[in-house]
Amino acid sequence: MAEPYYITTAIHYPNGKPHIGHAYETIAADVMARFQRASGREVRFQTGTDEHGLKMAQKARDLGITPRELCDEMSGYFKSLFDLLDISYDNFIRTTEDKHHAASQAIWQAMEANDDLYLDRYEGWYSIRDEAYYDESELTEGEGGEKLSPQGTPVDWTVEESWFFRLSKYQEPLLALYRDNPDFIRPASRRNEVMRFVEGGLRDLSVSRTSFDWGVRVPGADDHVMYVWVDALTNYLTGLGYPDKTDDFAKFWPADLHLIGKDIVRFHAVYWPAFLMSANLPLPKQVFGHGFLLNRGQKESKSLGNVTDPVDLVDKFGVDPLRYFLLREIAFGQDGSYSAEAIVTRANAELANSFGNLAQRTLSMIFKNLDGVLSAGHEPNEADVALGNAVADGIASLRDKFADLAFSDGLDGWMKAVFACNQYVDEMAPWALRKADPERMTAVLMTLFRCVRDLAIAVRPVVPGSVDRLLDQMGIAAHERDYAALDDADWFIRLVDSGFTVDKPVGVFPRLEMPEEAAA
Repeated sequence: MAEPYYITTAIHYPNGKPHIGHAYETIAADVMARFQRASGREVRFQTGTDEHGLKMAQKARDLGITPRELCDEMSGYFKSLFDLLDISYDNFIRTTEDKHHAASQAIWQAMEANDDLYLDRYEGWYSIRDEAYYDESELTEGEGGEKLSPQGTPVDWTVEESWFFRLSKYQEPLLALYRDNPDFIRPASRRNEVMRFVEGGLRDLSVSRTSFDWGVRVPGADDHVMYVWVDALTNYLTGLGYPDKTDDFAKFWPADLHLIGKDIVRFHAVYWPAFLMSANLPLPKQVFGHGFLLNRGQKESKSLGNVTDPVDLVDKFGVDPLRYFLLREIAFGQDGSYSAEAIVTRANAELANSFGNLAQRTLSMIFKNLDGVLSAGHEPNEADVALGNAVADGIASLRDKFADLAFSDGLDGWMKAVFACNQYVDEMAPWALRKADPERMTAVLMTLFRCVRDLAIAVRPVVPGSVDRLLDQMGIAAHERDYAALDDADWFIRLVDSGFTVDKPVGVFPRLEMPEEAAA
C-alpha cells in the first residue's frame, strides 16, 4: 500500500489578480507533489483561496460589489492560472464554502472546550493589509512619522470587544516542539526567527472581530466573526473532511508539508500549532517558508510599475521553461530574482541546447540511420558503462535533493548527467561510425536512447508536458514514467520486442526568443 503524502500551499488572498509570487509557490508545491507521486507515494495536494477578512470587505465596497461577487471573480483567476501552469492539485479549496465554515466552527468549539477562549476587550495595533495584530515594540516609523508594521504596512489603533485565544499558555509547548523537532520549521533561518519571537514572550491573541461581518461566525456569538487567520489555517483540515472522521483525514493528517512564503511563517509555525494543540489534533510535520521572488532584484509593487502577470510570462516563454527556470535559478528558501533575459538564457542553455538537443539528435540519428528500429543485445564497452553510471548518479542526486526541497541543487546534478551524455556523443561521433563501424554506432545510439529516457523520467515533475511529449515519441507507456520504471531492467527489451520504431522526432524544447520590449 502506497505511503500517503499531504502537501499544501498557503491559500492565496484574492483581493487582486494572482502575481508571480503566487505562481512560484504553487509551481514549487506542484513539483514536490509530482516528485512524491513519481516516488510511489499516494499524494494529496491542496491549494485554494482565502476569501474572508476586512481587506476583502473593503475592496468589494470600493468596487461597488458584494464580497461574494469579488471572491467568485478573483478565485476564478487563481484557478485558471493554476490550470494554465499545469498544477496537479487534488483539491482547490475556497474558504467561503459551507463545509469550511463548519470546520472552522468545529475547531473553535474544540479550543473553547479546552478553556482556551475567553471574551475581553482588544486595544492595539492592527494591519488591515497583513490581517495581523502587532505589539508596539514591533512597529517602525514611516517617513511621515506614521506607525508601520514589520512588513512596512500601515497599522490602525483598534478598540473592540473580542474573543481571545490563550496563546501565552502555549509558549513552552511551542519551544519544546521546536527543540524536539528541528525540521518542523525550515529553512533554519526561519526557525531561528520564530524561536526568538516565541522566547520573547507570547501574549494572548485576539481571535474575533465585531467591526465587520465578512467571515465565519463565532459559534454562540453571532455578532462576532473569527479572526481571518483562525479560519484560513483551518482550510488544511477542511480539505480532508474535518471535523468528520473521514478516511481522507485518517490517511493524510497530519500534513507532511505546509509550503508557504516567509512573510507568513509566524501564523503557520506559532499560531497554527498552538490552535492544533488546543484542539487536541496532531501537528503538521513541517512548515517551509520560501523566499521572495524579485523582479530584477526589486520587490514588485504597483507604485514601481513592475508587477508581472504570470499569464504574460507563460505567453512569452511557455509553461515548462518558466517552471524549470523558477526552480533551477533560485536556491529554494532564499530570495531570488528573475528577468526576461535570465529566463531565456537559462531555458535556451539547458533545456533547448543541452537536453532538448541531446534528445533530438539521438532520436533523429535512430530515425535516419536505423530506420527508427531499436535493437537490444549490444555488449556495452567501458565508455557506455561509464555514461550509464554518470546518468544514474545525476538522477540519484536529483532525487536526494528534491526530497530535501533543494530543487536547484537537484537540477544541477541532473544537468551534469545531461552534459556527460553530450560529451559522450561528441567523443563517440556516431555520424562517423555509420560507415566505419555501423554495429558500434547502433550500440552508441541505443545507449543514448536509454539515457535520454531515464533523464526525461527524472525531470518529469518539473517539466511534465514537455517530457510527456518526448516520451510519447520514444514509445514509453504512460504508466511507465515514474521512478519505479528507472529500476526496471527489462523495459528496453520489452520495447524492442514490441516492434516500436522511432518516427521523425519533433523537438519539445524550442529555443526562446527575447521579447521585443526586453530586448529594447
